[in-house]
Amino acid sequence: MTGQWVPDVLGDEFEQLTLPLGEDDEGEVVATLVRALPRRRWFRKRPLEDVDVLYVHGWSDYFFQKRLARTFTSRGARFFALDLRKYGRSLREGQTPGYIADLATYDEDIAAALAAMGPGRRLVLMGHSTGGLTLSLWAHRNPGVASAVILNSPWLEFQLPRDAIMPLVELRARRRPMGPVPQVDLGYYARAQAETVDPLDPVEPNLAWRPEQSMPVHAGWLGAILRGHDAVEDGLSIDAPVFVMLSARSARPLRWHDELTRADSVLIVDDIARASLKLGPLVTIARIDGALHDIFLSRHDAREAAYRVLGGWLDGTLRARG
Repeated sequence: MTGQWVPDVLGDEFEQLTLPLGEDDEGEVVATLVRALPRRRWFRKRPLEDVDVLYVHGWSDYFFQKRLARTFTSRGARFFALDLRKYGRSLREGQTPGYIADLATYDEDIAAALAAMGPGRRLVLMGHSTGGLTLSLWAHRNPGVASAVILNSPWLEFQLPRDAIMPLVELRARRRPMGPVPQVDLGYYARAQAETVDPLDPVEPNLAWRPEQSMPVHAGWLGAILRGHDAVEDGLSIDAPVFVMLSARSARPLRWHDELTRADSVLIVDDIARASLKLGPLVTIARIDGALHDIFLSRHDAREAAYRVLGGWLDGTLRARG
């Protein structure tokens, strides 16, 4: 249903709003805004009472991390998450999951979300993986809007030599944008998450929206990603403080081994750390020992460390204005 907030799949603490975005050659296009509804009433001033958070998920993903929302609402912020077009709550029958030919098209999704959130509060952007790339590019193109950018394992650089594959990908993207691109996903990242489930912070992702093996990759989409990486390589000028959270190490997912439960098996984190320094003049990087690609889905000790580090940065960087 469009035009009004309705109960969300995450339960009583969350609502969702459908954001119409017109049509494309696959039919109706929508994004979905999710908001947290904290139950507890507070009687003291909290440090982030003038802050709105907008979270954007990664590739083959959607928003389902309740505790992450509570981390912000417990400090007084309003928390919103955006399922981009053709992902999660926004995916419609007959659509190609996650497909986009230009990351700048998501400006429409973000603009609709910000309009629904309303003006007058400081904006904090938070993105995971591909969402981190999307929001970094958006913040660069829209100076003066965000007060801070928080990135959870942002996909800022390709895992293979970009110069070698870019011409081939661009050629395929022009000729057959919907043509498949070979990928190897043996499901080890999903298995690592299953083996590191924290009973004190359970998550139950919808496997139709977040499949154990990632969604098919198309040439047009990969071309959009690589152009985004090129922009980061050239250097962005995000004028807000940027906080980048990464695992301490990467692990190759070519065969199953226990190290995959204590490392990022999706990105080469040292490359991402170097690329992060090109986002803007004020970048802080935190490396979390034992963390997975999604820092906040790691085993208990790494997850707790990640929340402590995030909380410390929030409390030190985003204190409410007098």
